[in-house]
Amino acid sequence: MATTSQLRLKHRSKEITEGPDRAPARAMLRAMGLTSDDMDKPFIAIANLASDVTPCNVHLDRLADAAKEGVRQADGVPFKFGTITISDGISMGTEGMKASLVSREVIADSIEVVTFGERMDGLITVAGCDKNMPGCMMAIARLNVPALFIYGGSIMPGNYLGKDVNIQDVFEAVGSYANGDMTREQLHDLECVACPGEGSCAGLFTANTMSTAIEVMGMSLPGDASIPAIDPRKDEETLLAGRTLMRLLEEDLRPRDILTRQAFENAITVVVAMGGSTNAVLHLMAIAK
Repeated sequence: MATTSQLRLKHRSKEITEGPDRAPARAMLRAMGLTSDDMDKPFIAIANLASDVTPCNVHLDRLADAAKEGVRQADGVPFKFGTITISDGISMGTEGMKASLVSREVIADSIEVVTFGERMDGLITVAGCDKNMPGCMMAIARLNVPALFIYGGSIMPGNYLGKDVNIQDVFEAVGSYANGDMTREQLHDLECVACPGEGSCAGLFTANTMSTAIEVMGMSLPGDASIPAIDPRKDEETLLAGRTLMRLLEEDLRPRDILTRQAFENAITVVVAMGGSTNAVLHLMAIAK
């Protein structure tokens, strides 16, 4: 049986699960494995931006599942759902880049619609690529249910001729090749080793800039922006985030309690201090709005 405390935390999901007239809704939930005890527990949305279109997001299923387990350990019921991503790094220089900023709005709208429509009591977002960050945060701010943001983490560096390299080196190498300072074979060799696996672009671009800003604002756990994608600590942090979200729910600590003017000023200060992406300007404004 659920405790009185658990029942108290069902701020919105009680509309789905309580009373004889909700029997059809409960029947559908039981089809997904929920028990009678689960009906009395808080429902937590896990917005999972996993995708095969970019290394930034290819591993996020693993982290979303860890977040689900953390919620379960703290006596919540997690519900994972997906949304889109666009890779700026892949689409850049093509007409497809027109979809980049649009994707931010689609991400925000889709997370908001599912979390609102399914009457979830709390929200965790698991994100990787550039426009994922503001998209998730816009939804979090609009919904104003207890929430946490999880960053998928950066990719590790590659190795070229004994030196660490990343995607920025490949962009610069294109210019070197055009200038005659690098052969086509050298460019190909660099291309093949610069991105050795999963994780977001290893540079101070939008993803790392915004994940740092979000951490500074207090919407992710300490250290979230700094742990690489393949580091075991990322899985541990994500598990902890699931448990922490349940604590936020117990304390009724909501995003708008955290996202104060001072929080935004702190984020702006850190972005300027570290020389972060100027895209932070339009994204922080969109979140604040």
